[in-house]
Amino acid sequence: MINFFKNKRILITGGTGSFGNKFVKIITKNYSPNEIIIFSRDEMKQWHMQQKFKDKKIRFVIGDVKDRDSISNACNDVDYVIHAAATKIVPTAEINPLECIKTNIVGAENVIKAAIYNNVKKVIAISTDKAVSPVNLYGATKMCFEKLFLAANNLVGKRDICFSVM
Repeated sequence: MINFFKNKRILITGGTGSFGNKFVKIITKNYSPNEIIIFSRDEMKQWHMQQKFKDKKIRFVIGDVKDRDSISNACNDVDYVIHAAATKIVPTAEINPLECIKTNIVGAENVIKAAIYNNVKKVIAISTDKAVSPVNLYGATKMCFEKLFLAANNLVGKRDICFSVM
């Protein structure tokens, strides 16, 4: 098994969610990263996660992907970005469409620009099956999100960076 994460710095946006918790559990058990940076706007979830994972290689950063400077600072000297931050609850997206658009689309653009600016090696964006033939705002924003990340590969020039979507 190839250990892509050995001695690497990994940033997980929305890292306090269910994906981030599971990913951190797996990566700390099976791989040897230098550092895992949990980036999220939810200080309470960060505190709970700190109690769960007592590992000095895990660092917690309060921030929001909607804030370009915040995400850009978090990407400094990072090798991999796992972008899991999103407004995910369908009714919440419908009631708060501008916030959903800002987080899922503008936030994606901010992550892309921050990764390019900081010469991150690989960005993996976590999407959803709802992005295929979307019938609601959440699905539509995730469809745009996917297109932004895939098109970002056309923006990198000669930089050694790859954007992908899962």
